[in-house]
This record gives sequence, structure tokens and C-alpha cells, in this order.
Amino acid sequence: MNKLILTIIFLCLTLTGFSQTDESTTYKPVEYPKTHTAKIDVIYTKVGDWEGRADLYFNLNTPKPTPIVINIHGGGWNKGVKESQTGYNTFFKAGFAVANMEYRLSQQATAPAAVEDTRCMLIYLIQHAKELNIDTDKIVIMGGSAGGHLALMGGLLANDSRFDTNCKGTPNVKVAAIIDKYGITDVSDWSFGKLKSKSALQWLGDKVTDKSFIQSVSPIHYVTKNSPPTFIVHGDADPTVPYQQSVDLYKKLQEMGVKSEFITVPGGVHGKFEKEKNDEIYKAMIKFLTDINIIN
Repeated sequence: MNKLILTIIFLCLTLTGFSQTDESTTYKPVEYPKTHTAKIDVIYTKVGDWEGRADLYFNLNTPKPTPIVINIHGGGWNKGVKESQTGYNTFFKAGFAVANMEYRLSQQATAPAAVEDTRCMLIYLIQHAKELNIDTDKIVIMGGSAGGHLALMGGLLANDSRFDTNCKGTPNVKVAAIIDKYGITDVSDWSFGKLKSKSALQWLGDKVTDKSFIQSVSPIHYVTKNSPPTFIVHGDADPTVPYQQSVDLYKKLQEMGVKSEFITVPGGVHGKFEKEKNDEIYKAMIKFLTDINIIN
């Protein structure tokens, strides 16, 4: 009976749909330094008729390869566009290249499609590191909300290639650090806990009753002593993704001896923090990346 009910919920969500984006919305272009080159809508992977695109901003004028940050937008895996992400000045000033990616939303393909795309973006950068002048030992992966979940999955999987179906052939897949902004760490809890997220149920699709699969797309289950350094930020009044999800992730990282930092935003909701708090967070973020030698 429970399985039937969940299936009906999924069908209703699919039929009613979620708007990917308002096509009439105009986004401010990314402002990048004169030292950098921009390549917009680079195709990093193809799945059937779908083309995964990313905007790349990189510096070919440095004597040695630069670090790079992969940015992943949020939106419950069912909405959002890469063009909405524009604020990279902190990273440009610190000498980073940037890869701003899109991924398949729930309406296009359910889980684990978005995870597969995230891995393909990472693998694309590793394979094209020389032409982009990027240091494969200094790849940072970052996202907020659903994007935070995908950043965690992309980084914590390391050389576990179970979701590399569309991008095989790269033996040493790793990131130097993960930046998780109020991301989902336990998909099961987000789906069936107090919030009973409709976005999660839609993303899981026909796997909504498969506990083993749900665990396989939950980042918290991939934390080991060898996990990359992880920076976490979360508001303790978040009504969308429970603050406790980040508390539990940080606790596990600490138990495993993984270098990690957790910034709590008192009274903070789901992102949209005050400018002063955001400035404080980004300063702490850069210090964290400096302390682990990603920034020299």
C-alpha cells in the first residue's frame, strides 16, 4: 500500500511538473578579469539528445596551472539554471578558474542522473586540464542546496565509479576540497522525515521505495578517513533543508578525522544570508582553502 501511495505521489508531481526556469528571466552576465578567457555553453557530456553545458572561465596567462572551482546551482533537482549563478569575484581574485555547470533536472531524468552529470563535469575538467591550464590537484567542488548535495556526491565518491556510466576511462578522480552550502546529506531523511520533501520524491522517481538506492545517493554514507577537506555552511532556521543534516555530516567528518569547518548562521534560513554574513563566510572559505594549500 505504501509503495502504491508513493507511486501515485510521484505521478502527480510529474504530471503537475516543476518549471525549470522562467525563460523570460534575464540574468546578469558573469564579470570576469581581463586575465581570463570565457567559453560559454561548452558541452561537457551528452546523454541521448540532452547536452550538458558549462560556462568556463580560465586563465591561460599564468606560468603554472591554476586551481578551479566547479559551481553547481540548487533548486531541488527540479529547477534552476547555471545563468543564475554570477558571483565569482572572490574566487577570481584568489587566482581560480571557474566551471559553472548545468545538469539534468528531474523532469528530464530522475536520480541518479544529476549525480552522473556532476561526475562527468569533474572528469571533463581532468581530461582537459592542460588546455584549460588548471591544476588537477586543486579542484574544488561547490554548490548550494541540491547543488550542495551534488558537490558532496561528486567529491566524496572519489574513485568510486558507480555513477561514471556516461564518462568512463579516467582512473584517478578526486577533488581537493568540497564547499557545501546547506546541502542535502541524507536523501532518505529529506524524503521521509518531518519535511517529506516533494522535490526529493520527484527526483527519486521509481526508486522512491528502494532503500539501498536512496542510501547510494546520500553523501553522508560516503564519508571515510580519506574524504577531501569539507567546508559547510548552514542556517540553523532553515525551513527547506534541515540544519541537522549538516550537523550530522560535520560530526561524521570529525569522527573520521577529515579536515572540516562548519559555519552556523544563527537564525539563517535557506541561503539568502545578510551581506555582512556572506562576506564573513567567503573570507572563512578562502582561509580554509589557503590552509589546505589550494591557494598559495
